[in-house]
Amino acid sequence: MRFPSTQNLRIFQNLPMAPSVKSANKKAETSNTSAVDGGRVRVLKEGDSSGKGPVIYWMFRDQRSRDNWALIHAVDQARRMDTSVAVAFNLFDQFLGAKARQLGFMLRGLKELEQNLNDLEIPFFLFQGEATDNIPKFLNECNASLLVMDFSPLRDVRQWKDEICMKVSESTAVHEVDAHNVVPMWVASSKLEYSAKTIRSKIHKLLPEYLVDFPTLQTPCREFTARHPTEIDWEKLISDVLRKGAEVPELRWCEPGEKAAMEVLLGSKDGFLTARLKNYYNDRNNPLKSKGLSGLSPYFHFGMISTQRCALEARNFRKMHPQSVDTFLEEMIVRRELADNFCYYQPKYDSLEGAWEWARKTLLDHAADKRDNIYTKEQLEKAETADPLWNASQLEMVHHGKMHGFMRMYWAKKILEWTSGPEEALAIAIYLNDKYEIDGRDPNGYVGCMWSICGLHDQGWKERPVFGKIRYMNYAGCKRKFDVEGYIAYVKRLVGETKKRKQTAQ
Repeated sequence: MRFPSTQNLRIFQNLPMAPSVKSANKKAETSNTSAVDGGRVRVLKEGDSSGKGPVIYWMFRDQRSRDNWALIHAVDQARRMDTSVAVAFNLFDQFLGAKARQLGFMLRGLKELEQNLNDLEIPFFLFQGEATDNIPKFLNECNASLLVMDFSPLRDVRQWKDEICMKVSESTAVHEVDAHNVVPMWVASSKLEYSAKTIRSKIHKLLPEYLVDFPTLQTPCREFTARHPTEIDWEKLISDVLRKGAEVPELRWCEPGEKAAMEVLLGSKDGFLTARLKNYYNDRNNPLKSKGLSGLSPYFHFGMISTQRCALEARNFRKMHPQSVDTFLEEMIVRRELADNFCYYQPKYDSLEGAWEWARKTLLDHAADKRDNIYTKEQLEKAETADPLWNASQLEMVHHGKMHGFMRMYWAKKILEWTSGPEEALAIAIYLNDKYEIDGRDPNGYVGCMWSICGLHDQGWKERPVFGKIRYMNYAGCKRKFDVEGYIAYVKRLVGETKKRKQTAQ
């Protein structure tokens, strides 16, 4: 994936500094305005305003108590209505193919979250099964006056929200809050954007308005008495998901939870901003330098840390490392929000039908081209190809749960080269990504596969067999960019260490 020029990034140095938390709190306390910017909230369903029941926040995408605009909105609305507030979370059975790796990480984070919410005097309810049944039932039992929901651009989640809106009482209002993006998705753009170039200026213009500090979360003014939370047996829950999803085991290098996320960002020993930022600009594209990356994507995916908090903290380091900070903000804000834009405005975000017309045409024109090698999904999953570099990237993902971003591009493009056609290639790439990546089943993952295989957010290049006008990558090109043999040896050591730990555990 190409990175923007430094000229495109200079906007970040011109942003006004965000107000201090103290001044933000004072403003919220001395005005009648909402604690959350109105552009960040969408009303999905109007209530009749007669109810005095509690506010329920159905948490899904943003699993944190700190710096969470949706939680801030829920508490703010409850205080305005002089009522109580509670958080509900619905645990699905292997959501979109998630295994022990992803679900174990999530549940351990939720266990910490429950305690954090208890400290804030906000009860936490955990449900299992279908959200479209559990959430409306809970709302009706509590006679809720308002439901607050996280924003997600994914099809399944949007369908659940539509069903929930239809099932809740007429008196219950439903609000959706984008606490995941710095600039709310629907504010940044009202249409499907062609590329980072077309959305960048729109986001930059809005950053002074939305990249502001968070007010302190207020304590609820009323105790939640509608229902007492059932005690959660976290150890049993975690044990169950580890057993069911044992095919893809948990990781050791990535500790879950809000506290761990802040440690990765600002830790005194190995924090990204405090210790590793200085090398980010030069090292981020070298697969041999995993420490050159931020390591924050698992926490972004599960919402254990706010991208807005990361951006605010990063600006404090800009004078020391301007190129690294600007590139980090570009990747974290513009590129991530471009992915949400695509998945929201293009419902076929994981299909060849979701590609631009020029890309579909060139791929279909070359779908019948002769391939030097054809591999099955099973062979690819087991890294049984003739390409040692590709095998290493696949094994890194399987055993480490995270493939370096540069290698993911090469990995996906070779799948296009080695399968019967673009539809199969895209399906296999998404299947493997979602199954093994700790941050799979995410707009960034879908867009990454679509970029590599279907030319999304890219341009047409020199036409060649199989790829057509889709950007081409090969082994020789990788050798010119980094130490290929060194990367293969690194993954071999990593896999050996992982297998050794597994044998010791048994």
